[in-house]
Amino acid sequence: MPPVENPHHERRWLILAVIGLAQLMVVLDATIVNIALPSAQQSLGFSDNSRQWVVTAYALAFGSLLLLGGRIGDIVGRKRVFVIGLIGFAGASALGGFAPSFGVLVGARALQGAFGALLAPTALSLLTTTFTEPKERGTAFGVFGAIAGSGAAAGLLLGGVLTEYLSWRWCLYVNLLFAVPTALAATRLLHNQVAADRPRIDIPGTLTVTGGLFSLVFGFANAETAGWSAPLTIGALVAAVALLAGFVAIERRVQHPLLPLRVVLDRGRGGAYLAVGIVGAGMFGVFLFLTYYMQQTLGFSPVKTGLGFLPMMGVIMVTATLGTSKLVPRFGPRPLVTAGMVFGALAMLFFTGVTVDSTYAADVLPGLLVMGLGLGLVMAPSMSTATLGVPAHDAGVASAMVNTGQQVGGSIGTALLSTLASGAVTSYVGSQRPNAQLLAEAAVHGYTTAFWWSAAIFTVGAVVCGTLLPRRVPEPAPSTQPVFAH
Repeated sequence: MPPVENPHHERRWLILAVIGLAQLMVVLDATIVNIALPSAQQSLGFSDNSRQWVVTAYALAFGSLLLLGGRIGDIVGRKRVFVIGLIGFAGASALGGFAPSFGVLVGARALQGAFGALLAPTALSLLTTTFTEPKERGTAFGVFGAIAGSGAAAGLLLGGVLTEYLSWRWCLYVNLLFAVPTALAATRLLHNQVAADRPRIDIPGTLTVTGGLFSLVFGFANAETAGWSAPLTIGALVAAVALLAGFVAIERRVQHPLLPLRVVLDRGRGGAYLAVGIVGAGMFGVFLFLTYYMQQTLGFSPVKTGLGFLPMMGVIMVTATLGTSKLVPRFGPRPLVTAGMVFGALAMLFFTGVTVDSTYAADVLPGLLVMGLGLGLVMAPSMSTATLGVPAHDAGVASAMVNTGQQVGGSIGTALLSTLASGAVTSYVGSQRPNAQLLAEAAVHGYTTAFWWSAAIFTVGAVVCGTLLPRRVPEPAPSTQPVFAH
């Protein structure tokens, strides 16, 4: 059956704007609520030990349901799932903003994660099937990658402004300002695309991978607070390994796999998924510990901290857009992504030099600019390579693997770096009598320890990407162009 003309082609740039807004909302939520947590804790009266669940509830639902969300988009139709994801995310955000208690807030965050798991892979698969011409695809993925790379920093700024000048509740209500107009625009611009050879739901695969990813994210989240030797941490990680191994065994045998192994075993796509996961683990060294450093050591307010990340965001946007549209078609993803990882490692090495007496302009800003260059070169080319050449009926699940890699990488990075930083602080203080100066120096020692390990993570990423990624981006084969039923 010959390919049907892409019904989105004439509106493709307006559709890119709609997809970009949806992606921005999802990425913002990774950090915007973090800024609001202290105020929410004071308002609702929950403990420090409970606080992590406001973040973890979102991560658990989002990370464990991504592959299912991507496949539902392939089966039901991407427009339908995209709009449902937007409306559901808006409703969950409204519930969280209105939350009268800690339990309601955590439940709302879990719902946000569930609808985000529908929304994120569907947005990327819409981008994949809308932009099939190589030059335009490069530009579109450059814009999308710029949003993915800079959105977390934008969340810090927006969260700071909303918390300081309005209320922590507006860090959740603000999603309605993104989701509702985007859903209305999507209903007018998008056709409900369903691949003519759409697959069926793989129930055994869905159950094992959802349980496996839930256990994996939970295990790393629990390690951050309870430690790596805690029985619950060990049990969750062992269960994750067993369930994910079972998932792979199932996918090799079933007729309609949730994740066809050919999607991830392709060398270029596999390398791209690893790149996204590695950069997800490494970049938390910037967003988490540099935020702590600017607020607790330099004395920045939440708003000023967010503004401090703006230069990095600007570099990401320029680098991602130009790199994917101009450089990837010429040089392929391997040299760009590898160079991006090297820049990330260099930025982290620069940050290891901060002290209690450092200044933003001399000791933070140069590293942020180099990190922006690195993230811009990694994110957009990796996302484009990860979804290139995938048949239309697998576009959703291939896109979900990008988000899964980023989420799992972020969970691993947060747990690992937090544990290492905490251990470094304890070791630095030792048996000395604590005082303000000692505690300040110990905190900075914890941050720089995390930066050293982040540099190591980016270095591993450079080796992996330099080995696995293809030298050149191949032209999409005719069989990968979308075939639609309406």
